[in-house]
Amino acid sequence: MPTWSSTLDQAGVTQSLLRHDFTEQRRLVARFARAEYVAVRLLLPASAIPDVIAATAFMHHTDNLIDQGPPVERLAALVDWEQRVRAALDSGSTDEPVLRALVDTVGRRPGLRGYAKDFLAGAPAEVRWESFATEDAFQRYVDTYSHPAFMVIAGLIGPASGQDAYTSGCRTFIEASQRLDFLEDLADDLRDGRIGIPLTALAQYGLSRAGLEQEPAPDRVRALVEHQVALARPRFAESRHLMELVEPRNRPFMRTLVSLQELRLRLVEEAGPALLRKSPRIPVAGALRLLAREYRAARVMK
Repeated sequence: MPTWSSTLDQAGVTQSLLRHDFTEQRRLVARFARAEYVAVRLLLPASAIPDVIAATAFMHHTDNLIDQGPPVERLAALVDWEQRVRAALDSGSTDEPVLRALVDTVGRRPGLRGYAKDFLAGAPAEVRWESFATEDAFQRYVDTYSHPAFMVIAGLIGPASGQDAYTSGCRTFIEASQRLDFLEDLADDLRDGRIGIPLTALAQYGLSRAGLEQEPAPDRVRALVEHQVALARPRFAESRHLMELVEPRNRPFMRTLVSLQELRLRLVEEAGPALLRKSPRIPVAGALRLLAREYRAARVMK
């Protein structure tokens, strides 16, 4: 694995202030998303790493602005942030390190400009949601927010051609990932007065949001979880087609991304009713084995 200084060199980040900005974003990403950071450093080509880190830091900064507080305050913060992002992208200049890194990345990867703007345009949906009445409502949330958010990162490692098939494959992957996230976050979301599993799915098993906060029958909760897992699992299987669409050097990372989600899905299925108390965690040993295997594959590709 190349040093960080060498990684910046290979990405074309040579200006002193920008190198400092990218290094700052690297520290932030390594702190709040350690596993993902390690996967990026080990499995992606050095020339792509600073750009992926800059995009990840930008998304994390956005999420922090809209994650806490009354919705009206979060929406106001989002409007102000979107104006600052657009001004930075349009002018190519900003005093904010996270945006300087983003602007520099857009200079190398112009497609990121559109992905970032689409992500911000859909972010109000993340602020406003409390529940989804139907499966269709959940799917609209995925289209409006989850998919554009994923494309901020996925767009940086996508193919030079065949974008339609790749974007469609990413939509398939993120639908399953979002469903998985809502299962994992069930306990936390209920404490916050919201739930990401469609209410019609709850009713199908004689459950409700209020009922889940009490002492629901474990067999009903398990049946609900198994139903949601059964919807996600084939979508992850379909997502393996993404490996055929990206450049060979990006395949170990993409393969790891899907494999880690499938591992998380198995843990959620095993947890069943326990999801009402806490989220399962990926065993460190299992994750390390997966990363080691793909790291060997990535070294062959480089």
